[in-house]
Amino acid sequence: MSSAEPLLDAALVAARGADVRAAERALDRLVVGDGPAVDAALLTRLCRTLGRLWPRGWQPVDLDRLATRRLTPRGARLLRDALAAQRRALPDPVPTWFDEQLTDLGARWDADAGWLDRRADGDRITALRDAVDALVLIEGLPPIALLRPPPGAAAVPLAAVPATGSRMLDRVRALLAKAESTAFPAEAEAFTAKAQELMARHSIDTALLDATAARPDRPSGMRLGTDAPYAAAKALLIQEVAGANRCESVWSDDLGFATVLGFPADLAAVELLHTSLLVQATAAMLRGRAGRGKGSGRRTKGYDESFLNAFALRIGERLRAASAAAAEEHTDDRLLPVLAARTDAVRERTEQLFPGTTRHRLQVRDSEGWSSGTTAADRASLTAPTQPPRPLRGAR
Repeated sequence: MSSAEPLLDAALVAARGADVRAAERALDRLVVGDGPAVDAALLTRLCRTLGRLWPRGWQPVDLDRLATRRLTPRGARLLRDALAAQRRALPDPVPTWFDEQLTDLGARWDADAGWLDRRADGDRITALRDAVDALVLIEGLPPIALLRPPPGAAAVPLAAVPATGSRMLDRVRALLAKAESTAFPAEAEAFTAKAQELMARHSIDTALLDATAARPDRPSGMRLGTDAPYAAAKALLIQEVAGANRCESVWSDDLGFATVLGFPADLAAVELLHTSLLVQATAAMLRGRAGRGKGSGRRTKGYDESFLNAFALRIGERLRAASAAAAEEHTDDRLLPVLAARTDAVRERTEQLFPGTTRHRLQVRDSEGWSSGTTAADRASLTAPTQPPRPLRGAR
């Protein structure tokens, strides 16, 4: 054991406690300790802890999402670079998706010696505090659902999501870009519904083709962030989009994400549509907020939450209608049994990974926000009945 390890242990214990002065004293001892030894101990501990998280369901993007929420910008960057350092010690096989995530995050590594000082921007004390906070964060993380085989595990063939450059996805992206850019709600609704229809047709064609494959697809999963403010409303939007595309969604409020389970083509639809609809919902909410009367500023939070909840529910109805219309076009007698089997497979996988889910009922706190959100989501069709928010499934 190096001389720095007891100092690091003491700093971690103090950082987890409530005594701010004790934490500062422990940090001071790290600052005056042997710099290279302290840096080496920190890096070793970070890499060892990261290596333990992969078999427990965590992925690099999950850690980065959480670090961005809970750490300082430098702390998140330190953890991002530690991911690159830990990559060197990973046992083969290292899946392609893992390296792709590191690349997308911009995780980089140069050399072990002096690694913290190179990232300290001249402020070693704050850099040490950020590194200790990053270590406290990842050491306290619970296991989560294992969605992909981790590095070192036996490779399990995963169904391929439609290629990024496919003509169908390019058309969907173009439609959603038009929906995001227009100032006319009815036009945005039409573009979004068309995008859903295209994705639904593709999903149906894929399901029928897969039914005759020697090695058919299996349900897989992804995680989508639900950052504050209005995390519950954002989780509801994910749930509605997922349900319209034959997927299941479970929200982990404390960790800031929703896990979506489904077949690959359906997951691609959920990711594309959710990203676009969140942009549309936020823009519509801000326009609605600006149009409110004077003296209503104190109720902004209730208005916004009710707006986003109503938007999510009405959009869910429209997306399901588009999916149903796409299904009705098919005359293949196998379609309904095939879709039912895939729905059952997704539900079974969800129950395996999340046996202890609870339902969270959302409340309507502002009738004006509810009405405006419903109108913004479906300006072209005002005859469908409004509903109270559906229970939101969450991990316990």
